[in-house]
Amino acid sequence: MNKKYLYMLSAGHLSVDINSGSLPALLPFFVSEYGMDYTSIAGLMFASSFLSSIIQPLFGWLADKGSRQWFMVLGVLMAGLSLAATGFVTNYWGIFAAVTLMGIGSSIFHPEAARNVNAIAGAKKGQGMSIFSVGGNGGFGLGPLLAVFLVTTFGMQGTAFYGIASLFTAGMIFFAAPSIARESKKQLQQAQNKSAAAAVVRENDWRAFSRLFLVIVFRSTLFTAISSFLPLFCIQALGATPAVGSATLSIISITGVLATLVGGRLADRKGYVKTLRYGCCLLVPCLAVAIFTHSIWAVYAMLIPMSFAMQGPYAAFVVLGQSYLAKSLGFASGVTLGLSFSIGGIIVPSLGWYADSFGIAAVMVVIFVISICCAAATFLLPEPKK
Repeated sequence: MNKKYLYMLSAGHLSVDINSGSLPALLPFFVSEYGMDYTSIAGLMFASSFLSSIIQPLFGWLADKGSRQWFMVLGVLMAGLSLAATGFVTNYWGIFAAVTLMGIGSSIFHPEAARNVNAIAGAKKGQGMSIFSVGGNGGFGLGPLLAVFLVTTFGMQGTAFYGIASLFTAGMIFFAAPSIARESKKQLQQAQNKSAAAAVVRENDWRAFSRLFLVIVFRSTLFTAISSFLPLFCIQALGATPAVGSATLSIISITGVLATLVGGRLADRKGYVKTLRYGCCLLVPCLAVAIFTHSIWAVYAMLIPMSFAMQGPYAAFVVLGQSYLAKSLGFASGVTLGLSFSIGGIIVPSLGWYADSFGIAAVMVVIFVISICCAAATFLLPEPKK
């Protein structure tokens, strides 16, 4: 496993996902500076995730047709420059277009990058994918803090930083791309030689992948729902201050970096299915304690275990998808990486309607039920063929 190239790809992952992580923190500034209403804000969040989640498997399919290293460079540039433009364009539809392009840039980057990570990691695919994933988790965690700092310090034009950072990162990947391609080809050739010697045939197990997709839908819904409603539950149901309620997500995000690395190593040792199952099953009692004890101290006691339950299996389910679709690594990466974050954003608004109708405590019970369904779905997953 060549960690130097993995760190480069992880830096690219950070550069791409820090834009997506910054967008929610920029929305209040769009309201105050540009006079947008809540419907317009919801439209921007839809623009950032819906189209990108649909086309990301397409770029994964293209990546499977042949190495396209320039996808990674283009993806980094599109994501960073598009978000940077939102600080200089006051027209709503101009900002809408920029946010849409940001999501498309993310869709272009992820499948090709994940395909390279799978090859470069060699036998330690879980550890390799966890290193790559840390960049994405770090981007989502640091994005809100960076966005608030830039805009409060430099005004809306502070978003120019995202464009400058993307130029630097894209340049690094551009010059390293030939070496990354050679290393990927070398590792793939070695794997093919071993497969030929052992008479192993690379196949796509679509039935197993469809079961994994069910787990991804549940997991993505849980991830988005917890991020959306846990702070509100702490504030409205448990009487916490807004600062205390919002800090729950910061703790989950920061701990998630370590959880991703630990989960990657665990996946290589214990297996991808078991690691994913452990995480989903751990989340059930954690949510039960946090929801039904009606104590803010109980919520905080569960935050670190919840972070490991949600973030620890990240590398496991990405590599598991690649194992099920061994002939279509790019497509598998596009689905697992793309839909794991975006599909929850499409489903969760219905939970928002439920919360408006029945209260925040009621929707937390629904989230708990979804966690049980997610854990049960992991027992349908077969071990990938050797």
